[in-house]
Amino acid sequence: TLTRQKETFEPLTEGQAGIYTCGPTVYAEAHIGNLRSYVFPDILKKTLRALGYRVTHVVNITDVGHLTSDADTGDDKVEQAARESRRTAWEIAEEYEALYWRDLERLHIEPPDHKPKATGHIPGQIALVNKLEEGGYTYRTDDGIYFDTARFESYGAMARLKVEGLREAARVEMGGKRNKTDFALWKLTPRGVQRQMEWDSPWGRGFPGWHVECSAMSMEILGEQFDIHTGGSDHIPVHHTNEIAQSEAATGKPFVRYWLHGEYLVLGEAERMGKSEGNVLSLQSLIDKGFDPLAYRYLVLNNHYRSYLNFTWEALQAADNALMGLRRLVEDLGGMPVGDPADASLAGDLAPDSREAELLANLCDDLNTPKALATLWGALRDGGVPDEEKMRLARFGDDLLSLGLGDASRLEALLDVPDAVRQMAEERWAAREAKDYAESDRLRDLLAEQGFVVRDRKDGYDLERTKV
Repeated sequence: TLTRQKETFEPLTEGQAGIYTCGPTVYAEAHIGNLRSYVFPDILKKTLRALGYRVTHVVNITDVGHLTSDADTGDDKVEQAARESRRTAWEIAEEYEALYWRDLERLHIEPPDHKPKATGHIPGQIALVNKLEEGGYTYRTDDGIYFDTARFESYGAMARLKVEGLREAARVEMGGKRNKTDFALWKLTPRGVQRQMEWDSPWGRGFPGWHVECSAMSMEILGEQFDIHTGGSDHIPVHHTNEIAQSEAATGKPFVRYWLHGEYLVLGEAERMGKSEGNVLSLQSLIDKGFDPLAYRYLVLNNHYRSYLNFTWEALQAADNALMGLRRLVEDLGGMPVGDPADASLAGDLAPDSREAELLANLCDDLNTPKALATLWGALRDGGVPDEEKMRLARFGDDLLSLGLGDASRLEALLDVPDAVRQMAEERWAAREAKDYAESDRLRDLLAEQGFVVRDRKDGYDLERTKV
């Protein structure tokens, strides 16, 4: 994102890769748009490991400091949720953090090596603010300590912000802020108010600003400079821009070498999915409709992470059908036990002309997961590829894409299929065998109208009820 171009990955330390991913604010259940932002770092981590890197991955938990407005106004989201539910902020944070990790497990997203919480790193955040104060980058207002963006010459460079225009055009009430782009490093608890989450500091009792936690925790775990930072594209203009400013002001060094951002998931006519928009879908809501959570992972992987993903139930159904088709192809090869470790081949161990090398090359090209899926499909359907090679590719591909290709449970499930539907399916199979494809397609459409999807395999077909 920083340079708006593809670059060859060159780590700070040979053979190692440090990745920091902005985690959730745990005041509500993560929606599927949030979760999309954690699938591509999972692919990134697994790809780097396949290339031989030792990866250290950090995902933070924001349980304090994220206000309802990016302008550092409004209530803390966790405290607000606590009041509305008449529970403690700590209980709210614990509940939604647990749901977040549960959803990541359901999506076969590997847990990170470190899971720091903002509330668990208050001294480090205070120390960072102290350092910025000593460097002359801060000033005090009635409600807190702020970063003076005018003191940081390259502020807004990654987001291509026209900062002077923003400052000149500021007509809103800014309180004691000097510039519209200035942001809170430490918020003071108002006089006569007692918050559930607040701490003593050199400036008074209060809590850290939202952006400080990521700089403090990432630098504590990965160092003052590290390789890769990921997050959603909504983080570019404010959160990540502010991370860069405060981190580089504190250390005098470039903060992160490579920034990767996933694009929005949208509904219908480019309507962004978000909690503030009131149009969220949780992973559990997909499961409640009968979908395999990995069908959503397949849908995500079938779209490039930097492209908008337009979610529809029909698209999810198509992804579910495709996932089951891949699993059937693997089952036809003899099956692969669930959880069976895949080939731990590194890039140097792969034959240059192998399908595994091709799939890995797809992922090395800016995590081109749609092309990787196409490589997998092409090989598994190719009658000229020996079954042994297909299975080796399936194992390798599933190690990187994590789609549960060895799970045949739904393929083996007995369906309560009405006799009329079974007869129609048999007639369709006979038409297909007779190469009467027009009749075969007509009967397939009639089956779909009856609520059944038909999937062909080498020696027959499978019927499964559709989910929508």
